[in-house]
Amino acid sequence: MPAGKIMKALSGFYYVLTAEGETYQCRGRGVFRKQKITPLVGDEVEFEAETKLEGYVHDVRPRKNELVRPPIANIDQAIIVTSAAQPDFSTVLLDRFLVLVESKHIDPVIFITKIDMLSEDELAKLETFKQDYEKIGYPVEMLSSKEETNLEQVKHHMKDKISVIAGQSGVGKSSMLNAIDPRLELETKEISESLGRGRHTTRHVELIPIGGGLVADTPGFSSLEFTEIESEELPSCFPEFREREEGCKFRGCMHHREPKCAVKQAVEDGDIPEYRYTHYLQFLEEIKSRKPRY
Repeated sequence: MPAGKIMKALSGFYYVLTAEGETYQCRGRGVFRKQKITPLVGDEVEFEAETKLEGYVHDVRPRKNELVRPPIANIDQAIIVTSAAQPDFSTVLLDRFLVLVESKHIDPVIFITKIDMLSEDELAKLETFKQDYEKIGYPVEMLSSKEETNLEQVKHHMKDKISVIAGQSGVGKSSMLNAIDPRLELETKEISESLGRGRHTTRHVELIPIGGGLVADTPGFSSLEFTEIESEELPSCFPEFREREEGCKFRGCMHHREPKCAVKQAVEDGDIPEYRYTHYLQFLEEIKSRKPRY
């Protein structure tokens, strides 16, 4: 039975690309509904097809990871796009995205767009944040789609990888992809001045060949709530906490009220940025006060 990767899902059809470069339009088998299996973009599948327009997906191979929003599987990395201005750069929003991505065991890469809109002083301040995140171990690129600054480094991160793009509306995700590959002509919209935020311009999930890899241009994370993360899992979503937990007096330390905590000591010593720890406590409180699900 032929095999391939689902490159696009639209209106109940799955577009499967084979190793030979052929695309087949397929539907899912009825048995998937009974088994509660939903094929996702990024899935490696087995299918059969009489013609290129009449195929059926028969089997979905095991996934290494998956996201619910956007619905996609087998991702190598999440490119978190945040803007330097309009909307303003926000460490709390960036940390929220990072925690969500870390909880799915997906490697994050941070792209900061619209640096052309900053003054020299603002750029210098942003540079200190960049260094903070690089010290944690996250790759960070600062770019301008308008002035085509650092676009080659962006391509380098995409090469040979399946990437999902995440970021709030209006940060310039589609503009960035268009600047890297003008042939995409992805639909972009100006930020709605009255709302001060963008509107979703992307309507379905699709893997696009770009920069030598595949990028999912999707509506991003429609929910930034920690509905799937338990409080005990949160510390492991902060890499700089993970690497210090061995130094804590108590196993399973939550780095909150416990004495002799290596993480709190690192914050005190200036080795962990105070804002990262503040966000951690904020997220912890949010998860603990979440209404129980039945």
